Amino acid sequence: MVRNVGNVDRIARLVLGIAVVVAGIAFQSWLGALGLIFIGTALVGFCPLYTLFGFSTCPAKAR
Repeated sequence: MVRNVGNVDRIARLVLGIAVVVAGIAFQSWLGALGLIFIGTALVGFCPLYTLFGFSTCPAKAR
């Protein structure tokens, strides 16, 4: 897996994921579990949907 999620995107996903999990717990909804997807992609730095659409927020490395 090639990293395709940049640092700003990772921080945004982590914050959004935590907010969705907390809202799911507060409202006692299983939809809060979707926040775990955001948290997981933030921690790993890889998003399968980005690969599917050929998108990347990770800066290109200079060679």
